[in-house]
Amino acid sequence: MLRIGITGGIGSGKSIASRLFHALGVPVYDADTRARWLMENDAELRQQLNAAFGPDTYDSTGRLNRAVLAGTVFRDPALLAHLNSLVHPHVGTDFERWAAAQQRAGHPYILKEAALLFEAGSYKQLDRIITVFAPLAVRQARVLRRDPHRSPPDVQAIMAKQLSEEEKMRRADYVLTNDDVQPLLPQVLALHTAFSQP
Repeated sequence: MLRIGITGGIGSGKSIASRLFHALGVPVYDADTRARWLMENDAELRQQLNAAFGPDTYDSTGRLNRAVLAGTVFRDPALLAHLNSLVHPHVGTDFERWAAAQQRAGHPYILKEAALLFEAGSYKQLDRIITVFAPLAVRQARVLRRDPHRSPPDVQAIMAKQLSEEEKMRRADYVLTNDDVQPLLPQVLALHTAFSQP
């Protein structure tokens, strides 16, 4: 079974591409969603986060206080790196369990969708990498439409924490162009056909 990563900068449309693969019957592991779930539900990780970031990390009902945590770590690169160093190993272990179940089910390939695939080092768990590319102006406009609470400087700050599109494309085995000009579906179908071959 092939393990394929799919990544792209914020606003590139990697989630749209992943949904197209999922619609074709491909199991997709959404690393960002699973990371949030693990931060809420993995007892060991909860303990580590509480110890690292203090009692306000979780609210009185035991829910992760995302706004407080984000406000703490995004202003300090060292704290953000520490948060990632705690969360990413748990996501890696969770992915391995999930991938083993998909292999038992007989799928020819699976996808792992992650914004920080290269930055977190999780590309090392994978056989091939797809990068979804969109021009900077297109990405910014998409994010501002999707997230009206964000300002252009917010979006630029997020982009600055991610590898450049050029570097992602250089490291990838495949590039899907999602620029609102070239249709995405035929590109996904071509890869799906290639990955499904025995």
